[in-house]
Amino acid sequence: MAKLVSELVPSPRLLLGPGPSLVHPRVLRAMSTPLLGHLDPEFLTIMNEVQALLRTVFQTENPFTIAVSGTGSAGMEAALVNLIEPGDTVIVGVNGVFGTRMADIVGRAGGKAVKIEVPWGQIVDPHRLEDTLKQAGSVKAVALVHAETSTGAHQPMEEIGPLCRRYGALLVVDAVTSLGGVPVRVDAWG
Repeated sequence: MAKLVSELVPSPRLLLGPGPSLVHPRVLRAMSTPLLGHLDPEFLTIMNEVQALLRTVFQTENPFTIAVSGTGSAGMEAALVNLIEPGDTVIVGVNGVFGTRMADIVGRAGGKAVKIEVPWGQIVDPHRLEDTLKQAGSVKAVALVHAETSTGAHQPMEEIGPLCRRYGALLVVDAVTSLGGVPVRVDAWG
């Protein structure tokens, strides 16, 4: 005979770590509604609204703004493995756990990660980035963590986007920790 399992009712918790985090009751209610198929017209309407809201939060007009269901690391991996081709050079700022993880992802995608390593908790200096861009030659992308969860380092991005544009490199930003806490200006940063 099968053993009956009791209803899942976890005790209330106050989550203060970097993730997972507490979710507003309204979000929890929305998550408990009946599922919709991904081709359902109502689902498409909801996703269009989500895209519009994401564009507001990311301060962008890019029509290809999408939500990815998964962890922040899953989203970063999805972005990098779809961007990087074998042999591509990517400059990666490493100032904590998640910069290190981005460099690892670039390597697994077949790219060459040129690491700018700084002591954990410090930021990547834009002048050092420019020197690295000059030395590296053809660079596909620059990948930086906007707010490094493991150390709290907040990387100013205002000078980084123009540098990337000047050297023809895409800018990939891990904004998992910063989004919603500090401005993330995708269009302004390039």
